[in-house]
Amino acid sequence: MQPRTVRDVMTRDVVTARRDTTFQEITGLLLRHHVGALPVVDERHRPVGIVSEADLVRAEAGPPGRRGGPARGGTGSAEQLMTSPVVVARPDWSLVGTARVMHHGRLKHLPVVDGDGRLTGVVSRSDLLRPLLRDDEEIRREIVDDVLLGSLWLPAHAVRVAVEDGVVTLTGTVERRSLVPLVETMCRSLDGVVEVRQSLAFTRDDTLLGGCQRPPDGSAAPAPAPNSEEKP
Repeated sequence: MQPRTVRDVMTRDVVTARRDTTFQEITGLLLRHHVGALPVVDERHRPVGIVSEADLVRAEAGPPGRRGGPARGGTGSAEQLMTSPVVVARPDWSLVGTARVMHHGRLKHLPVVDGDGRLTGVVSRSDLLRPLLRDDEEIRREIVDDVLLGSLWLPAHAVRVAVEDGVVTLTGTVERRSLVPLVETMCRSLDGVVEVRQSLAFTRDDTLLGGCQRPPDGSAAPAPAPNSEEKP
């Protein structure tokens, strides 16, 4: 069970602009496709910039203290309006790492590129948040089916799972003590899980080996004989 990446949440069917796409064309694309920004790509489909609704508003308003600007009245091209160079993401980036890049750069959208630098998708802030807004029952099913049964092969009756507002509560009994932190960690890593509370019991403590190897059958290792001095 792998953590989600940009590849899992990005928009793949990307609406793009070219350097010579006009102000009016960009506005129409944004409105028709209900997006907040357009990557601007070259002839090899590599992003060279990004133009957003905010860029259009700034261009229309003109520089401070002066009414009007290069795009005043619906003039100007994507090349004049876009932010460049553009920060890009990779499909295999983690959601946490991507969120940090967007936070530090105050970015709302990141074009996603493949190994050749060609545009393959776009990821937005809302894309990163979507996995966190999961239904409680969906989270519970993933814990039962993927974590407990699929990954740890625990009996269906061993652990009881309750989820409320993203808070997971685990009760029941597992065979080995070492499974308790493992179950908790795996549940905590799932999308949408806010907190994990557990009161799991165990039937056998496999963490106290006393420096001796436990026999393959799981029984306790025999205690070492006490030291004795050799008599002459």
